[in-house]
Amino acid sequence: MSEANETIEKAVIEALAQLRPFLEQDGGDMELVEITEDKVVRLKLLGACRDCSMSAMTMKAGIEEAVKKAAPEVLRVEAVEPV
Repeated sequence: MSEANETIEKAVIEALAQLRPFLEQDGGDMELVEITEDKVVRLKLLGACRDCSMSAMTMKAGIEEAVKKAAPEVLRVEAVEPV
C-alpha cells in the first residue's frame, strides 16, 4: 500500500471511530471492507443499521460527509451487503 493510501485509510478509520458510538447507541455498527483504487470507501452496515429504513440517509448525510471531511480524496462511500 502506498503512503498516500495509508494516510487515506488512517483518516477514514479515525472518522469511522468517531461515528461508531452513535451507531452503537442504536444497536448498529459498521465495518470498513475496503478502499478501492478509485477512492471509494466500501462499508458493511451491521446490527440494527443493516435493516434500518434510515440507513441510506445515515450513510449519505452522516458517514459519507464525515469520511470526506477527514479524507477529501474519497469520492464516495457505499454500503455492501453482509455475506
